[in-house]
Amino acid sequence: MHLWEALVLGLVQGLTEFLPISSSAHLRILGEALPSAADPGAAFTAIIQIGTELAVLVYFRREVWAILKSWTISAVRWSRPRDQDAKLGWLIILGSAPIVLLGFCFQDAIETRLRNLYITGAMLIVFGLLLGAADMYAGRAGRHRAPKTIDDLGARDGLWYGLAQALALIPGVSRSGGTITAGLALRYSREAAARYSFLLAMPAVFGAGILELVNALGEKTELGAGWGATIAAALVAFCVGYLVIIAFLKIVSTYSYKPFVYYRIGLGALVIALVAGGVLYPV
Repeated sequence: MHLWEALVLGLVQGLTEFLPISSSAHLRILGEALPSAADPGAAFTAIIQIGTELAVLVYFRREVWAILKSWTISAVRWSRPRDQDAKLGWLIILGSAPIVLLGFCFQDAIETRLRNLYITGAMLIVFGLLLGAADMYAGRAGRHRAPKTIDDLGARDGLWYGLAQALALIPGVSRSGGTITAGLALRYSREAAARYSFLLAMPAVFGAGILELVNALGEKTELGAGWGATIAAALVAFCVGYLVIIAFLKIVSTYSYKPFVYYRIGLGALVIALVAGGVLYPV
């Protein structure tokens, strides 16, 4: 993979990570369309995602610091969390458990068979429809009662968020799309679902990225782009991702997710058609 191709993939990662349209699907599809015509791989994808999660850490730095401080006090004292920040810390740990467990159990399938473009296209469509249905439900429910906020989050809802995030191990589902869909179905506001989705993603994405980074340093996995290009792509993803967070949170506080639903369905149908027509290779 050439440097400019890695930079394009970093740009796409930054643009799509926080939107409910699946960044891993876009990297998988674009990798086949670039001159190198190759899957960038799970390792490259996980490492450049560190860039976008650093953008989340910078944007939500005050909230993250408050959560870490309150959670640490609660954990050291081994006491029931007395404020919302400590509670959020425990809920993020609970919500991260499903993706860690499933990622460990199905690592081989995630890095190979589940990256089939037929599966990616189908997941874009199916979870686009689910996002649309959840958005409609949330809109109708909001007319009769106030939507939930992050302060209403409990263990049961936190686990549902986590299970939805774990589905994003399959390219095409979308980490933010899965968790936002779950949040809307549980009657959280669009903005609350999006904000918690960002916070919940940090342990899983940082963990996966660091693991792949260690494996690559130990030469257990191969980086097709090379270290220089991969680091450059992660930096691009960080810069673009930070701007996308700002814009996305403003958009979802005013508008529905319908444009993303239509985009997912259209892209999924296009991918399946291109693979069936021999333009793209499924694996």
